[in-house]
Amino acid sequence: MSSIDERITQFENMAMADPTNEMAHFSLGSAYMQAERPAEAAASFEQCITLNPEMSKAYQLCGEAMLAAGWEDRAVAHLNRGYEVAAAKGDRMPQEAIEALLIGVGKPIPEISDAAAASAEIIAASGSFICKRTGTPGTEIESPPFKGPIGEWIAGNITAETWDQWIGQGTKVINEMRLDLSRPEDSAMYDEHMNEFLGVPEELRYPTSGEITPRIGD
Repeated sequence: MSSIDERITQFENMAMADPTNEMAHFSLGSAYMQAERPAEAAASFEQCITLNPEMSKAYQLCGEAMLAAGWEDRAVAHLNRGYEVAAAKGDRMPQEAIEALLIGVGKPIPEISDAAAASAEIIAASGSFICKRTGTPGTEIESPPFKGPIGEWIAGNITAETWDQWIGQGTKVINEMRLDLSRPEDSAMYDEHMNEFLGVPEELRYPTSGEITPRIGD
């Protein structure tokens, strides 16, 4: 099997083992997209949205997959909902990506509801540390969880509460995918899940010299 086929099989097994694992469905959708299987990708992203209706990135990617599959009406419905979710959370990157997708198919940018606008204003005015993944206030991490630019980004953008959620999710990844973190390929798979779960920007996802990836129990 090719590398992408192997990844799809791993993610399919992970989603089957724990159907409530939103990130398993998210990662499976991403793998299907890389394999140019947009219909299956859309189904996986829809399942992710069902489990976590606040994940604006999943709406964006679901819309992309549906457009690639030729399902424009369904795509626009998901993109419109995702735009509202992203706006309410102040999640600018998915919001801007959704805008571009809607413009690309000649659809208007939806009006933001008063409730979503009020939510964004409250978050912005609260002065609290806002988690970039969840869009909600939380506790700031005292120091980067590991060395390197990704660790620094996590400390500056992810709350301690969300980081703790990743530690639990990371344990599932290790157990369900039977990862041996002493193997470079398994370590890279773990890193990929972490980056997707936390929403680490693409430009930071490539390892740099001296960067250390966190491990459960470190």
